[in-house]
Amino acid sequence: MNSQKITNYLLYAALAIFLFGSGYRLGEMKSRKSLMSQRGSQGQSSLFDKTQKEIDFTLFWDTWDKVQEKYVDKKKVDSKKMYYGAIKGMVASVDDPYTFFLTPQENQQSKDDLGGKFEGIGAQLGLKENRIVIIAPLKNSPAEKAGTRAGDAIVKVDGQSTKGWTLPQAVSKIRGDKGTKVKITVNREGKELTFDIMRDEIKVPSVELTYERATDGQQVAHLKLNQFGENTNDEWNNAIDEIKQRWDGKQIKGMVLDLRDNPGGYLESAVYTASEFLPEGKLIVKQESTVTESKDYYSTHEGKLQTIPITVLINQGSASASEILAGALRDHKRATLIGEKSFGKGSVQEALDLGNGAGLHVTVAKWILPKGEWINGKGIEPEIVVENKVTEGNTITKDEDEQLQQAVNKL
Repeated sequence: MNSQKITNYLLYAALAIFLFGSGYRLGEMKSRKSLMSQRGSQGQSSLFDKTQKEIDFTLFWDTWDKVQEKYVDKKKVDSKKMYYGAIKGMVASVDDPYTFFLTPQENQQSKDDLGGKFEGIGAQLGLKENRIVIIAPLKNSPAEKAGTRAGDAIVKVDGQSTKGWTLPQAVSKIRGDKGTKVKITVNREGKELTFDIMRDEIKVPSVELTYERATDGQQVAHLKLNQFGENTNDEWNNAIDEIKQRWDGKQIKGMVLDLRDNPGGYLESAVYTASEFLPEGKLIVKQESTVTESKDYYSTHEGKLQTIPITVLINQGSASASEILAGALRDHKRATLIGEKSFGKGSVQEALDLGNGAGLHVTVAKWILPKGEWINGKGIEPEIVVENKVTEGNTITKDEDEQLQQAVNKL
């Protein structure tokens, strides 16, 4: 796909951007000789932007030459890094953490993330108040086993401060090959904690289906949706068919849709999954923009589970596309939201493929819930607030999961 609308984080988030895959490497680019040959036509001449403002590139090339000539450590003067760094700086000037340039290697790994190909520590990153934060450590991942949690602010990576880092910068430092280690220091409620994490291969399904027993003895389907990626719809269809069969056979009394720690992904996938619980033609989300065509997204088909009772679990790790899904079901009075306030990302990014395999994620719109709410920066408040209390140093077990227990018994 040449371009795709995504919401996140986190990528992810989904920009979310995930902390899976092996370390970022600089991709193919034009040689120094090629760059120099372009100066006459592009660099030192004056150009005009779309507002007819004259731009003189002499300063750019003068700085380029001075760094090449004067910097003390010639081994660190890399034309490839300078070239990509200049583009990254240009894009970063719009001061939007979700608009960024990707080198060819970064762009490919971005696609691998949504495709479920991961190797690393198994955590998902986001930005909160200009800090790099862990949106969620994945289940049974090295990050979770080490003790990291959703909401941890990463302050150091291998002893280096993360102050001022972008999401791609953080990913480039934390990603790495299976069998290698990375040291991460986080701030958790004012206390600094350091984790030595061994990177590994991460296999993450988009959908996980299990069954829980309520206090009245009846069974409830527990559908955990981890992300909205390339394989989500197919995995979702299989799970929904099984749930429908059990619902029609009166083997379950309802379902819990678990969106906790889901950083988002493809907007279209959020619309598709929301459609499963609604009649065809119901408004799911509005996309408003001044640079692209505004668009309303409606449920795409007659939902297979229009009558099943639903509770939806959200927390601070629920972002972007997962907020669209939760918000749409809430606005259509189709589900009760339980847990904690969601992350609060209300913008849409378009993922563009550029020349030589490079990429650009650029914010093109904001999305609005069916009743007109823009949740950017404030998140979605659950109707029933339940906070899981975790003992320091421990990972919560299913028996200790008060949010899940509340969601099951609410049905």
